[in-house]
Amino acid sequence: MSERVVVTGLGTVNPLGLDVASTWQSLVAGKSGVDFTTLCDVENLPVKIAGEVKGFDPAQYVDRKTARRMDRFAQFAVAASLEAVEHAWLKLDPSNSDDIGVLIGSGMGGLITLSEQFRVLWEKGPDRVSPFLVPMMIIDIASGQVSMTLGARGPNYGVVSACASGAHAIGEAFRLIRQGEAKAMIVGGTDAVVTPIAIAGFSAMGALSRRNSEPSKASRPFDADRDGFVIGEGAAVLILEGLDFALGRGAPILAEVVGYGATGDAHHICEMPDDGEGAARAIRAALHQAGVTPEQIDYINAHGSSTLLNDRSETIAIKSVFGQHAYKAPISSTKSMLGHLMGAAGAIEALISVLAIQSGIIPPTINLERPDPECDLDYVPNVARHGEVKAVLSNSFGFGGHNAALIFSSPTDL
Repeated sequence: MSERVVVTGLGTVNPLGLDVASTWQSLVAGKSGVDFTTLCDVENLPVKIAGEVKGFDPAQYVDRKTARRMDRFAQFAVAASLEAVEHAWLKLDPSNSDDIGVLIGSGMGGLITLSEQFRVLWEKGPDRVSPFLVPMMIIDIASGQVSMTLGARGPNYGVVSACASGAHAIGEAFRLIRQGEAKAMIVGGTDAVVTPIAIAGFSAMGALSRRNSEPSKASRPFDADRDGFVIGEGAAVLILEGLDFALGRGAPILAEVVGYGATGDAHHICEMPDDGEGAARAIRAALHQAGVTPEQIDYINAHGSSTLLNDRSETIAIKSVFGQHAYKAPISSTKSMLGHLMGAAGAIEALISVLAIQSGIIPPTINLERPDPECDLDYVPNVARHGEVKAVLSNSFGFGGHNAALIFSSPTDL
């Protein structure tokens, strides 16, 4: 029989806070973390808003010399991991470090460093390019830096599936523990891509909201007036453990991971199929593995990117799986408040799913003022909702047709 897997710790830095407590308080209050961009010069760019992590000082987590040799996305991962490990009461030492791994997903890695070093190359020549360029920009270095900071020597690699990276990382860590290849995993997602090249690239695709005059209202999933997503940055990390390992050390058990589904659309480089068929298969696979019916899902944390096609296709996918229960299950997109954290999106949304179980509070979809007639489900508009939450589905989808669905349940029977 496969090992049961539980969540014992959470950590995050994101546009709403530098820790879990402040983030959750703002989410429940329906606050927006989207504002005018300050991290880079956007004067000549069509989009001037972003969800930035405010007040972050990497020297609070690692020494300054080490911090200078880390891209912002890796700094975020270390910060979130340190909080998660402390939250889980997990102390790594020679007796357990070989059994604890790290799996951090990212969509774009060290894009800030790469952009800066291209400028150095063009302006000063190849001899001035930093010798730390490669180890600062590669996506797997987030996992590497976390493992070196904490001393985790178990399975260690990165996961890349665009905006589904964080969710896939959690799902793959879940599998590693179930298969007995690790006793615990430090797992999540991170990205820091508030850069001119990313803003220009996503703008050229027509993917970003251009509601520059109203930053806090720009991300509006499922609203008829949505016009694209808002770039965000940050990291979220969960501590997953085998049940026996967690119980043996008296760890706080927050939730259980019970289902994971991963599929591909084989359809388009950046658009879901209109019928959301690939997403629906991922959801069905997660439900099947969890052994739960659609009617047992108390809350769905939607991918809800605030793009015209994605929100409609996800709605259709939910309807195809849930049938009439689709109209009863509360659904929300927390991207309405955070912006789109790219490779960290699936991880922060998994973290939020666990907090919903813990608190019995469903965070809202803010800025849902004029519902799209084709998005006609209960998206918990604008105000958080209280209620018993025993099982949560979290959806994540990425460019390239990558779909991931995770199901978390209450740990009441443990």
